[in-house]
Amino acid sequence: MNERKRFLGVNSIKFYNTFSSDEVCYEYISAIKWNDNAYQCKRCGHTNFCKGVRPFSRRCTRCKYDESPTSGTMFDKCKFPLHLAFHIAFKISTKKKGMSSLELSQEYELRQKTCWEFKWKIQQAMQSSKKHLIKGLVHVDEFYIGGEEEGKRGRYKGEKKLVIVALEIVESGVGRAYAQCIEDASSASFRPFFESYISKDARIITDEWRGYIPLKKDFPNLEQVKSDDGKNFKDLHIHIMNLKGWLRGIHHHCTKERLQGYLDEYHFRYNRRSNMETIFDILIKRMVLNNPIRLQSNN
Repeated sequence: MNERKRFLGVNSIKFYNTFSSDEVCYEYISAIKWNDNAYQCKRCGHTNFCKGVRPFSRRCTRCKYDESPTSGTMFDKCKFPLHLAFHIAFKISTKKKGMSSLELSQEYELRQKTCWEFKWKIQQAMQSSKKHLIKGLVHVDEFYIGGEEEGKRGRYKGEKKLVIVALEIVESGVGRAYAQCIEDASSASFRPFFESYISKDARIITDEWRGYIPLKKDFPNLEQVKSDDGKNFKDLHIHIMNLKGWLRGIHHHCTKERLQGYLDEYHFRYNRRSNMETIFDILIKRMVLNNPIRLQSNN
């Protein structure tokens, strides 16, 4: 098996020198898509191929179907040069705070809507695989995205967007974190998040909100303590404040329908903050191996 060449690191000059043309990007995608020559024609299932018309495309020797490296990937039908798509993915994945669609539009001289749509695709690729549950000590809480509503107390949501977050507490400090938009602060809304991200053997600590009580049946190590205005969940509340600050400072506003994408983007970078060497390659690999995504609305 031939080991494909991966781009490692976060050095911008090194990146620009490596991906200076569309052809180099096609080659990179091709190496991921057909790793170890694992080719099968989409039309007839044949496994033999020859060189296609476009750079690094493959043509089936039986039915003559010519398949581009980008076909069937998130780069399919990209509206601008492929090397710019790679540059945008690099910026969003490696910059500590990412980049807004407005910043991307100004830097790459593309329409803001075009940048926003492509960034949305990137955010879909940044979703957690949900294959690695948190098994240790976990702090869980909910918070609102949006301003306070006058005269309302408790878990009343109103026009605000409710989010639940789990933070892994490790000996050296803080480990992984995950967040998900939820409809309300009920156990029914909490349960899918717990089951997707937290092991049933984990020691889970939450505040005394009654919505967590029914979860103790399936998560027996769940404990409830007084929040004391966040003092008993210091790391968790710092994480929430940093997330809110990022949303306000970089993106200013996002709709309820698109908020999950921003939460996924933030935590994709956050959970790889100690291993940034491979973050770009991981993102491109996900974009190649995931199916194409089309925006269905103008939300």
